[in-house]
Amino acid sequence: MHTVVERELELNLVLSPERSIPVPARLSYRPDDPYAVHIVFHIGSSHPVSWTFARELLVEGVFRPCGTGDVRVWPSKTDGRSVILMALSSPDGDALLEAPSPAVSAWLERTLRIVPPGTETAALGIDEALAALLAPTRTDELRAHGSSGDPQDGDA
Repeated sequence: MHTVVERELELNLVLSPERSIPVPARLSYRPDDPYAVHIVFHIGSSHPVSWTFARELLVEGVFRPCGTGDVRVWPSKTDGRSVILMALSSPDGDALLEAPSPAVSAWLERTLRIVPPGTETAALGIDEALAALLAPTRTDELRAHGSSGDPQDGDA
């Protein structure tokens, strides 16, 4: 069973240093996709916007500036409140979003308890899948004992 860790919260879309507008959002984390976090903006609207990026990027961004390219994350203060800023770039445009640091940090801690850093590969089940894929089959066992399992081989 895989637990999905979700958190709905209100982010602010920063339009200028003096102006921002609230944007409802949902943070999601699934152990079957252990390296990624998913953020859906404008939840409940007819045109939600989804972003997926590395959980590690968001974890690091809580403490220090990180990321290059399409997603950059860094901690900051706004009106005395701790916030996390996320700069998102796409061919459709750029957005600067401000998230409340305590809510994002608490949500991230829940994801880290479910799949601790360094155990993501185990959460994917790659080792088990490879073992099942490489496990000897009945045909392999018969060949190892000198029979193909086919009655025409004179075993009948």
